[in-house]
Amino acid sequence: MYNVRESWTDERLDDFRGEVNRRFDRVDWEFDKVDKRFDRVGKRFDKVDHELGRVSDRLDGLHKVVIYAILTLGSSTVAGWAAVIALIIART
Repeated sequence: MYNVRESWTDERLDDFRGEVNRRFDRVDWEFDKVDKRFDRVGKRFDKVDHELGRVSDRLDGLHKVVIYAILTLGSSTVAGWAAVIALIIART
């Protein structure tokens, strides 16, 4: 830590400027590391997004299968009841 002084010499100001520059260089270096980590995180999100797209496609396919199954079972049920009603009418 710097001591408070009444006056600054040119040498002291040069030392201070050097120290400030060194610290900002360190901050820049740390931000570069953070940027690289964000790039890796971005790639991971791209991969997750791709996987979610695949899951969504599979769910869309499952959705169609469920609709076709419901329609098939519904129409079979209606046809079965129609046959039962036809047999009852034919017996009377």
